[in-house]
Amino acid sequence: MHIETRVTGFIEENCYLVSNPDTQEVVVIDPGDDAADLAARLRGQNLKVVAYLLTHGHVDHISALADLCADFPAPIHIHPADAAWCFTEQNAILGLYPAPRKPDCPLVDATEGMVFELAGASWTVLETPGHTPGCICWKLDAANALFAGDTLFRDSAGRTDLPGGNPRALTQSLRKLAALPDDLRVFSGHGEPTTIGREKRENFFMQF
Repeated sequence: MHIETRVTGFIEENCYLVSNPDTQEVVVIDPGDDAADLAARLRGQNLKVVAYLLTHGHVDHISALADLCADFPAPIHIHPADAAWCFTEQNAILGLYPAPRKPDCPLVDATEGMVFELAGASWTVLETPGHTPGCICWKLDAANALFAGDTLFRDSAGRTDLPGGNPRALTQSLRKLAALPDDLRVFSGHGEPTTIGREKRENFFMQF
């Protein structure tokens, strides 16, 4: 599986295009902004979108969804706790982002332990609430990768001071991630990639 990072929007959110070179199928993770640029990249690589995977519902991670779905329709996988509010005015950031439009694509519930077969690989859902009630990570064994959204960053962790944030829940989620293999690669919603082992050594929020 090939992992490409596309940094979108002025908040510099990481959107990931995870593709199977044999089939040209691609999974789009957290298409936050710059829909036209993402669409051009997908067309330029002749990729077929088979799914959109969301780590959580914040506007800077989903604002490109509606436009992309219009051109590349595919199911959207999201935790129901975030699907309940992410396409409402509650998700607007005044002066920065309007509330995201709801895409014309089916929403698929993604909850703890579910495994989806997409683009020729297995994707496992890990519930990691704290940053939002419905935060999840997507584990892709075929690439030894974890797409952690805004739960875990290189040298940091997700904010809990936004609506729906919960510090105790985030601590438990980070403990859950700390139990994963040290060599597991972590691709976060912002910033550079890392590994579970590095964060256990260097990240204050992972010192248990």
